[in-house]
Amino acid sequence: MRPMAKVRKSGMSRAKPTAHHKAKQKKTKSLPQHPPQRGGVELVDPLVQAQMKLYEEAMGLFHQQKFQRAKQELEKVIAGPSKELADRARTHLRITEQRMKPTADQNPKSPEDHYQRGVAMMNLGRWDEARESLEKARKLAPKADHVHYALAALDCLTGEADSALANLKIAIELRSANRYHARNDEDFNFLQEDPRFTELLYPEKEGFSG
Repeated sequence: MRPMAKVRKSGMSRAKPTAHHKAKQKKTKSLPQHPPQRGGVELVDPLVQAQMKLYEEAMGLFHQQKFQRAKQELEKVIAGPSKELADRARTHLRITEQRMKPTADQNPKSPEDHYQRGVAMMNLGRWDEARESLEKARKLAPKADHVHYALAALDCLTGEADSALANLKIAIELRSANRYHARNDEDFNFLQEDPRFTELLYPEKEGFSG
């Protein structure tokens, strides 16, 4: 403030500092600086930022039911510097490993039981068992969009383009959000060069409504 500035210009403020005062000033300047802050919160360590990115990728894979890849990413998160993130990753790793286990001995009965078993078999590369379980799930719940979507992904993994497109079309008709999920799903890489796939996922480009 301006009044303070006038006070500093008074005779008292012009007095030469004593040797003791100089030493005190020098000591104060040598203190370590605080880390730069943003909004009162210390900036995140780059290693923690990288750990957070891995965690987010792992959770994305987890929600896509890609448990094998999610498991690999979660294990990397656990090795990171943030204890909080590592603890979160351990929790989801236990769930992931549980869902990866074959469930034949659990005698699945409901559509969701068969679906979960089918996804688990897909993650293990056991295509025939995966298809058997997913087909049972579809028979019990013909309007379950996620079952049709999983079958479409399985068809891609086994090189069956026509069946994959048919199942994916139904999944999108039942739930339009599946169109956007499929755009970023690596399981559908097999169809990337198929114009029917492009037409199905990007109808606006060709003037299609469905």
